[in-house]
Amino acid sequence: MPASKKTAAKKAAAPKKETASSPAPAPAPAPAAPKAAEPGISAAQVKELRDKTGAPMMTCKTILTEVGGDMEKAITELRKRDAKVAEKKAGREAKEGVVASYIHLEGRIGVLMEVNCETDFVAKNNQFRDFVRELTLHIAAASPLYVRREDVPAALIEKESEIFAEQMKGKPAAAMAKILEGKLNKFYSTVCLLEQGFIKDPDQTIEQLLKKKIAELGENLVIRRFTRYALGEEA
Repeated sequence: MPASKKTAAKKAAAPKKETASSPAPAPAPAPAAPKAAEPGISAAQVKELRDKTGAPMMTCKTILTEVGGDMEKAITELRKRDAKVAEKKAGREAKEGVVASYIHLEGRIGVLMEVNCETDFVAKNNQFRDFVRELTLHIAAASPLYVRREDVPAALIEKESEIFAEQMKGKPAAAMAKILEGKLNKFYSTVCLLEQGFIKDPDQTIEQLLKKKIAELGENLVIRRFTRYALGEEA
């Protein structure tokens, strides 16, 4: 047999080497469970909150998302934030500002008031000036007597307390203190500017409106004093 044929025969007879099999592909990971969708906040909700509070659009959206779209909770949360900002700025000196006047009913009612801020820049700001004008309009309509309850003379508080005590005769002694406190708070909300409901939004007090403006303008604002005049009214 020729050498070439012998070699071919040997190769044919030789056992084949086994090749290592490739490992089976790992199973694909299971898809992650979808996250629960957050409650959607519509543009209409954001606009409604902005219209009610004057807060920036992004702030309104953030607050609404945090409270799950509850409008009343969002308003309360915004007022809490405004109060915190106002508290931080309360100790800062406010010597700039404006003295503003307003004449109503063809000269039958007039208001003169001073509102202070920290800088001349804010004093010239249209937003600040508009706020002061709103205050003069409110004073003309609501007739407050004092800026804050600390300004009310002690003699007047004593007189009102005596009137209330007379009205409560016969009430249980344990309840009288609480009733008297409630009546005095009602009295303050009538005669003190900061505790009156704003004429354009009675659910918001002037103090809350002031704190909102402090947060918006970034400066301490102080309602310093005012005088309301009515034609023929005795001082």
